[in-house]
Amino acid sequence: MEDLRPKEIFEKLVEIGKNKMNLKIYKMLILSFLAGIYISIGGSLYTMITQDIKIGTGFSQFLGGSVFSVGLIFVVLTGAELFTGNNLILVTILKREEAFFKLLKNWFFVFFGNLIGSLFYAYLIYLSKIYVYNSYSWGIKAISIANNKINLSFLEAFSRGILCNILVCLAILMAIGSKSYISKIFSIYFPIMAFVALGFEHSVANMYFIPIGIFLKNDTYLVNLINFNISNLNFVNFLIKNLLPVTIGNIIGGAIIIGFLYYFVYLKD
Repeated sequence: MEDLRPKEIFEKLVEIGKNKMNLKIYKMLILSFLAGIYISIGGSLYTMITQDIKIGTGFSQFLGGSVFSVGLIFVVLTGAELFTGNNLILVTILKREEAFFKLLKNWFFVFFGNLIGSLFYAYLIYLSKIYVYNSYSWGIKAISIANNKINLSFLEAFSRGILCNILVCLAILMAIGSKSYISKIFSIYFPIMAFVALGFEHSVANMYFIPIGIFLKNDTYLVNLINFNISNLNFVNFLIKNLLPVTIGNIIGGAIIIGFLYYFVYLKD
């Protein structure tokens, strides 16, 4: 089985976009709900792996990014719907194969489904009390991650969102071009490990990372162990200070920098 060449990948992406845009809404919601869970599994693995590593931030981030990549592997290999990956299907619109409102419909319902799936998983993690692991070290790490993200400036979150989805969409493209499961897994692993290790911002991942920190604020004992200010950690700031700029950045990184520029090279007549 010969892998696809770059031009062939984008020709296939146009067809993939048509299929995604013509999914029934209930299927979009189910598949995006599952994708939210899968990415959240990667997020919780990241927290577990990094919460007590004492061998340096860089290597800790590398290991965390390595396990986080399982989330996108699950998404791609099971055909789930992920908002950030679907930013690429702008190329189907640019080729005039579908109407623009279908793209907006897909983005809206997939984004909503990803959010519901992520919140569902985060709340289950909270109910499971897995955060008491290692004398609450897991919980402290989870709140620290959420708090750091919520306190980014708009420009920081926006810029990291652009950088993140450049890498995520490269992973999606290389997986599309790969014929075997093994090559798809390796195509996904390296870009995802890179964006996590570098500290970039992914809107769907943050739908888990920040809400789990907010849920954990309900544990008084855990909050008393925190030695940093978490007053900004709430759902309003989550939506306005992080999710909004990161989502805009993700769209620019995935749809414009990767999708549009490659369309201009390979597909524009």
